[in-house]
Amino acid sequence: MAEMVPPPRFDSVRFDTYDPDPAQPSQSEAVTVLSGFAAGLGGAHASGAGRKRWFSRTPRTPRTPKNTVPTGPRGVYLDGGYGVGKTHLLASLWHATPAEPALKAFGTFVELTNLVGALGFQQTVQTLGGHRLLCIDEFELDDPGDTVLVSSLLSRLVEQGVALAATSNTLPGKLGEGRFAAADFLREIQGLSAHFRPLRIDGQDYRHRGLPEAPAPFSDEQVAKTAYATEGASLDDFPGLLEHLAKVHPSRYGALTDGITAVCLTDVGPVPDQSTALRLVVLADRLYDREVPVLAAGVPFDKLFSDEMLNGGYRKKYFRAISRLTALARDAKPLVSQ
Repeated sequence: MAEMVPPPRFDSVRFDTYDPDPAQPSQSEAVTVLSGFAAGLGGAHASGAGRKRWFSRTPRTPRTPKNTVPTGPRGVYLDGGYGVGKTHLLASLWHATPAEPALKAFGTFVELTNLVGALGFQQTVQTLGGHRLLCIDEFELDDPGDTVLVSSLLSRLVEQGVALAATSNTLPGKLGEGRFAAADFLREIQGLSAHFRPLRIDGQDYRHRGLPEAPAPFSDEQVAKTAYATEGASLDDFPGLLEHLAKVHPSRYGALTDGITAVCLTDVGPVPDQSTALRLVVLADRLYDREVPVLAAGVPFDKLFSDEMLNGGYRKKYFRAISRLTALARDAKPLVSQ
């Protein structure tokens, strides 16, 4: 639980450090809405007297102010493409919520399901039930078991007055679509959707907005030489890394990066299958969270995933991974000239 806080990359972000695209008014509106949401979470917890009810049960008035969240679900769901700053906004919400850190939790969807696996369902409900806010980043349902588990968990937490905030590339009513027989679990998916009011954030990937293209891959020799010259850097051949990831639970991928200042990879090539690709996505997320630059030799990162993968049910995950790895490759470029 002590680790359920915004990762290092988002430790110092705030609403006023978010750089909205002037051509996308939904980005500025999101800041306004979420700032009000955070302010509405002040006061006592749901079980105490005097709690400020941001989402009241009173009938909806005909004239709702433009930049407020109307009555309804006790949660907000940031929906938008990759790279529009959803995680930045989610972390800013966590920081802006007037409560002690021990009463706020922030984690990825995978980390939340891992928490249930570690503590058990009832203990997780008891542990999170006293929180003011639960922020869930990268909310995505990949299998029916997660659908039932998370639907039940969030329902219990909402009953105890916990406010919810989540980010995803998929609308809550469309979770699981293209990945498993979502229609068979429509009740659970609709139950999840009922907890959130979607807040659409439009825009292009800010990581590449107005920036030069990512550097081309370096040679194996350049990567190896840089790895030995950079204190704290790791050096792995890409096929060996993928093989190792298959032996480590994804919940431990963050720990793999502890103490590493740069990741250097040789012989980078297309990933062979979807299971391997999804593991790589998780690793890319953890590296990005921890601001670990990635220096690579081989194929460019936009060639990692096959056309079939990029057109399948997990396509948004793969595009996010490409975007983040490209940004980390750009961060690693100065290491070569040292």
